[in-house]
Amino acid sequence: MTHTPLTDPHDNPLLQEWPAHHGLPPFGQIQASHFEPAFDVALAQHLDEIDAIAHNALAPDFDNTLVALDAGGRLLNRIELLFHNLAASETSPDLQAAELRLAPRLAAHENSIYMHAGLFARIDALHRTRSTLGLDPEQLRLLERVHLDFVRAGACLQQQQRVRYGEIMTALAELHTRFTQNLLAEDAAFTLELPDTASLEGVPEYLRASLRAAAEQRGLAPGMHAVTLSPSLAEPFLTFSARRDLREQLWRARVGRGAQAGARDNRVVAAQIMALRQEQAALLGYATYADYELADRMAGTPQAALDLLHQTWEPAKTFAAVDRQTLTEMAVSLGEPTPIAAWDWRYLAEKVRSQRFDLDNAALKPYFSLDQMLGAMFDCAGRLFGLQFVELKGIALHHADARLWEVRRDTGALVGLFIGDNYARPSKRSGAWMSVFRSQSGYHGGTLPIVINNNNFAKADPCLLSFDDVRTLFHEFGHGLHGLLSQVRYERLAGTRVLRDYVELPSQLFENWALEPEVLQRHALHFQTGAPIPAELVDKLKRARKFDQAWATVQYTGPALIDLALHRLPNGTTVDIAAFEAEQCRLLGVPEDIGLRHGLAHFQHLFSSSGYAAGYYVYLWAEVLEADGFEAFEETGNAFDPETAARLLRTIYSTGNTLPPADAYRAFRGRDPVVAPLLYKRGLVAPAELVAQ
Repeated sequence: MTHTPLTDPHDNPLLQEWPAHHGLPPFGQIQASHFEPAFDVALAQHLDEIDAIAHNALAPDFDNTLVALDAGGRLLNRIELLFHNLAASETSPDLQAAELRLAPRLAAHENSIYMHAGLFARIDALHRTRSTLGLDPEQLRLLERVHLDFVRAGACLQQQQRVRYGEIMTALAELHTRFTQNLLAEDAAFTLELPDTASLEGVPEYLRASLRAAAEQRGLAPGMHAVTLSPSLAEPFLTFSARRDLREQLWRARVGRGAQAGARDNRVVAAQIMALRQEQAALLGYATYADYELADRMAGTPQAALDLLHQTWEPAKTFAAVDRQTLTEMAVSLGEPTPIAAWDWRYLAEKVRSQRFDLDNAALKPYFSLDQMLGAMFDCAGRLFGLQFVELKGIALHHADARLWEVRRDTGALVGLFIGDNYARPSKRSGAWMSVFRSQSGYHGGTLPIVINNNNFAKADPCLLSFDDVRTLFHEFGHGLHGLLSQVRYERLAGTRVLRDYVELPSQLFENWALEPEVLQRHALHFQTGAPIPAELVDKLKRARKFDQAWATVQYTGPALIDLALHRLPNGTTVDIAAFEAEQCRLLGVPEDIGLRHGLAHFQHLFSSSGYAAGYYVYLWAEVLEADGFEAFEETGNAFDPETAARLLRTIYSTGNTLPPADAYRAFRGRDPVVAPLLYKRGLVAPAELVAQ
């Protein structure tokens, strides 16, 4: 079958070679209108490549089937990665319209690959005889993962089931896109204007500067201040603002996103997604969608994930009750109303933290400028893994705020490119994430990764971060290193393409270095004086971090439990999203004055794609690995111990999906992980109990 290209590649930069800057996309030449004709060509080309593999007259072998499949679709993959990165980081009305049109089409194409009978017959034949093929471990891993990909995508279904499965996947792609775009519109539409000094009571000067910048970005009059729903503005405002009425208004806007009747009602979208996911699971022979998703995770079963979550849920509520009493006493002393409400908790906790630990978080900010913290994370990557980051200026990227670095080894060998896009803006979705414009692989002698980290810090000059912001910066860079340091032959196994409850290990593990005293002494420098952060302030920060961890644990674990409950509903169950969430909160005993970090109507992890569906628990699962894993460095007495770092690089950061994750972790740690370090780290178990375990 021949698929005729529909446009002249000379007229479209997406279809041309990108020779400059190691294959960086020519951002300055690209328009939204280029994508659909480019996809016409790339989709057709990929289908030709798949047909050529399937119709190869030679008997299937590893090279003419698996290697050919892994090498195929390069043009399509390049365009698709660019398209999705722009849609997330720098969208526009034209790009959003194209996204809605293309989402079902791209899903249908992917489905046609997985349902290609001739292609799967060759893969299946190799899989059945895999023990006789003489494959090395990485080749065998590729064959097993690819075969499982096809089976989980419906390759074994009968004809009518295949048709329906394709319809489901196409519809889900459109709904995922609609959920994301609804939420972006909700975020962009809200502005809490602060017109006078009285509305800024309690707000520190560094935050006022960010609020002025946000007002200017939203087109408000000079001198105005504004809070948006970006966490980098909303969370510190909830922490410091003495105006309870404004805190309540902001809190209600945040929890209400996507949950209002009208065109952007994500409750309706989420219910439609759930109906389709249940039907998908049923077609594949699973009792629930959670059973389907967890079958290819480290946890293995929904019950294993639930067992871990419940180890933190009840202790967190117990510890939170103690904290509540402390916060209530603080509220009384300040003349604030009681009982306390959800929009009071951050504010009162900050007052207690300041009093109990003599720690003013506003006093920390001057030591955590964005530029200094970028230097800190690059320094840690250099000391651990021998990397150097050299900034390249004057090269057009997708937005003027984004910055580009060339990543090299100490030997000078080029590793890849790293893009940092750290500021919030209306054209960018909320949250923080890592992605790639190109993955590492051994294709044609080796492809260099092009990695991007996105954060949503409030833009200001200088940009001063909270320590939670610093952790986020290091977290996403941990993902970035996972992509940059990948050393595998096949793209399907590269970098972060690992099981979902393992992918957060490299990112959460890297957070630990943000609090290392020698890192802080070297890089946490006052933005005005250049003085290093005082040791006593670091000590206070460390001691204060366990305070209010119960609140943070409840905020996270509640949504994780509700996620699993939702996706464990029997197939065919109709879901009223709002009623289900309310009932789960009642059954779990979610404290009203703490609430949930994510309500279902704005839970992007669950409904912007299937990536974290039935999988929000993965952060806690990975935190078990991370807390246990960082002890390997602590046991040496050196956070940069060369031997441990070399083992970490060899077994975790560079191996991608070439090893089963449990095997990779054992290769690093020498044993399976234990839960106790996590509970102690979160302040949910006393040291004596830790020793007993």
